[in-house]
Amino acid sequence: MRDSGTKDCVLAVDLDGTLLRSDMLFECFWAAAASDWRTPFVAVRALGDGIPALKRRMTEAAQPDVTSLPYNEDVIAHIEAWRAEGGKVALVTASDQILADSIAAHLGLFDEVFGTEPGHNLKAERKADFLVDRYGEGGFVYMGDSHADLAVWAHARAAVTVGATGAFRTKVAAVAQEATHLSPPEPLILPVLKAMRPHQWLKNMLIFVPMLANQTFTGAALLQCVLAFVAFGLVASSGYVLNDLLDLGPDRTHARKRFRPLASGRLPVPAGTALFPILLILGLAVAAMLGSAFFGVIAFYFVMTMSYSLWLKRKVIVDICILAGLYTLRILAGAVATGITPSIWLLAFSMFLFFSLAAVKRMAELVHLKMEGGRKAVGRGYRLDDLPIVSQMATSSGMISVLVMALYINAPEIQRHYGAPMLLWGVCVLLLFWITRVIFVTHRGKMTDDPLVFAVSDRVSLAAFILMTALGAGAALL
Repeated sequence: MRDSGTKDCVLAVDLDGTLLRSDMLFECFWAAAASDWRTPFVAVRALGDGIPALKRRMTEAAQPDVTSLPYNEDVIAHIEAWRAEGGKVALVTASDQILADSIAAHLGLFDEVFGTEPGHNLKAERKADFLVDRYGEGGFVYMGDSHADLAVWAHARAAVTVGATGAFRTKVAAVAQEATHLSPPEPLILPVLKAMRPHQWLKNMLIFVPMLANQTFTGAALLQCVLAFVAFGLVASSGYVLNDLLDLGPDRTHARKRFRPLASGRLPVPAGTALFPILLILGLAVAAMLGSAFFGVIAFYFVMTMSYSLWLKRKVIVDICILAGLYTLRILAGAVATGITPSIWLLAFSMFLFFSLAAVKRMAELVHLKMEGGRKAVGRGYRLDDLPIVSQMATSSGMISVLVMALYINAPEIQRHYGAPMLLWGVCVLLLFWITRVIFVTHRGKMTDDPLVFAVSDRVSLAAFILMTALGAGAALL
């Protein structure tokens, strides 16, 4: 709110990190990268002509939907209160002028709009000089969030900070005559952890399957599996962050995904951009400890996840095959890490089971699309009328995996490998029940985005897994 000392001032509002819980340069970059994998090379080339040229090139490459961007409600409320008292408000941003005009037109809160133009980056001292030239020394109140804004606050009547820490507020107080503070900062640790999706690390338990199937219970094998688990978790998390960066637009229009840290703005896009390579480097460093063969497997896994995020997830059927392959690759990684050769039975079973679960994942998206009244999955190649086919794919492949399990039990070499192989028939029955139940749950719209993650939180699934584990242990030990 204004007082008598600022009633004649213009409220100048920054965009990136202030009005918006994001940064438009990064928004444009990732929106462009989602449709063209060559975007990083285009950006590097444009950067050679300076920051303003980069901003204009990225703006021309792709513009996010301004209606779904994560705006700061505290800032909007402050602007509305200022306008209610008859004050003028200007949007003054280092983002490209085209983007500033588009956002201002959407919000309808600004009397004037000024952004970066080619050859003139409206930031820090340049922004301060511009505001002084236009409104006079002390003729404006400035709302910002970064250290670059300190140069502007030195010439403002008053400062309004957004998300400022205690240390930063002290710096603002040293240059500004008066300061108001909005939106106390939130620790990034929780959004970072959520963006990493640690619950998805449960899928990496597949790395232990070769050790368990071969009954190789040694300390060395266990340590190798643990290191492989951590490496896959970190690399997979880097892939999840990358996928969320590429899917910012579709996620913000999705009923559930719009609450993800990057889509909602709880984790700023620049921070997510830095998090992605950090996780990848850490994961590859751990992988290197297990030798070149395992490093090659995890590098291939990352290349496939990149290909999936950038391109293959929009290809019908191919995306399901890739998802199934990424599940199976975890089992192969466990085999490579421990030096255990997986049986053809395990690979065949994995191929059909994971193809079924990958199809269930797409089936769940189409069922929710039907419930929401849509016709085509955003960012995917599927239409609503594909639902029966995807459902048949999930069902038939799941049943074949049970058949492979049954043939495995009857194989003579397997009969000799177990003390009580007949108990494994109980595993077949429970697996048949679980797969059928998962498809029913999905058909009724109760499936979350990933069936394995769903299974961990579903009591019936947990009971089935416990019984399967008990039967498998009994077959091996009796």
